[in-house]
Amino acid sequence: MSYVLMKVLESAPSRYDRGINFITLGKISKYHDRLAHLIKDKQFVLDIGCGTGAMSIRAARKGAYVTGIDVNPQMLEIAGILLQDMELFDRVHLREQGVAELSNEPSEQYDVVICSLVFSELTEDERVFAIHQIHRLLKPEGMLLIIDETRPTVMLKRILYWFIRIPLMILTYVLTQTTTRPITDLSEMVGTAGFTIKEIHSTWLGDLTELIYINTSNQEI
Repeated sequence: MSYVLMKVLESAPSRYDRGINFITLGKISKYHDRLAHLIKDKQFVLDIGCGTGAMSIRAARKGAYVTGIDVNPQMLEIAGILLQDMELFDRVHLREQGVAELSNEPSEQYDVVICSLVFSELTEDERVFAIHQIHRLLKPEGMLLIIDETRPTVMLKRILYWFIRIPLMILTYVLTQTTTRPITDLSEMVGTAGFTIKEIHSTWLGDLTELIYINTSNQEI
């Protein structure tokens, strides 16, 4: 199921989590749970595009200190309410902020950076900028955890993918005047910034991929 519907759901933040779980047939929650198991007590975590706090909450429950950033204030408001209800607000600092402002952050301050459904909403230049900033912000041997929309590589799956995606993309653009950009070369792009890939998991169709990277270089690119 294509993630172009994310844009529609973002216009109704109160329904966002249920909608994303529905259109992914529950896969996004399973991916979030699996990545959360990698986070350790007292680690410092940056959740880019934190939305309503799905990964920030999981990280805080693991004992991490989390900074969650997002450009959507309504999403952040919902995340704040959830954190307050779960008594996790003291472990998560929420900020209305986009990737362009990452350059203002001090270097090597995070053990883990999370990007869930973020890169598919960025232009190619923004992706390159974000990846290099994440490399700078992560401590050596720190982890970059990514879940995002991808394009299948197998021809038959790619045909099926576009058969599903095109009508949804048109509908989403009509409703929101925006769309997402499925990722085709993220592994190569991240690798050039000083990361080593540790694990990759994808759906059967190949339209949703989870990637785990280790920051193996602390040299400026």
